[in-house]
Amino acid sequence: MAIEGNVVLIYHQEHPTVFARVEHIEPDIKKDWYHVTLLLLTIPPQTVTWILRDKYIDGEVFTMGGKEMRLEEVKKVTIREDKQSSGQNQTNNTHGKPAVVLPFKKP
Repeated sequence: MAIEGNVVLIYHQEHPTVFARVEHIEPDIKKDWYHVTLLLLTIPPQTVTWILRDKYIDGEVFTMGGKEMRLEEVKKVTIREDKQSSGQNQTNNTHGKPAVVLPFKKP
């Protein structure tokens, strides 16, 4: 089940439509239903609250206004330095000092 802070991809009629961050999940008075507040990552950002069953939060297809919808959790990508494949230690340059990232500036 998606939790607060997770990013989800919202599918509308089997097409990925918009990313959203789960802001808040609170139980509804009906068992297995929840008020899910989503921050739609659009321009400008918009906040919506949907009342969804737990299985819909888990990614099962549901309908809104007769249209199929689905939430898919976006998995976090961990970036790690693979020093063995690069063949060098990227933290040091030829002078033994930490490497510096220079900003790109147009001349």
